[in-house]
Amino acid sequence: MNLQQLMKQAQQMQEKLQKQMEATVVDATAGGGMVAVKMNGQKQLLSIQIDPEVFTSGDKDMLQDLIVAAVNEGIRKVDEALAGQLGGLTGGLKIPGLF
Repeated sequence: MNLQQLMKQAQQMQEKLQKQMEATVVDATAGGGMVAVKMNGQKQLLSIQIDPEVFTSGDKDMLQDLIVAAVNEGIRKVDEALAGQLGGLTGGLKIPGLF
């Protein structure tokens, strides 16, 4: 296999991974489901849902903490999903420092 073929193959893999990233959507929650977020494979927040009970306590700090926790969980799930997809593309070959 020559270098040009290898580069073309790498570009095709990159394009396939990019399409998979765009199609990936994860759901994450915090506080036992009091805050739920939906995030795409590019780590963009698509939606957030907050249980009305959170507002009855009037605890602004708790709500802020729950939002941060849910978003961070979403990011972790995206990374996990993409690592799995990348592993499928590379045949399980691990690339240090990629994820």
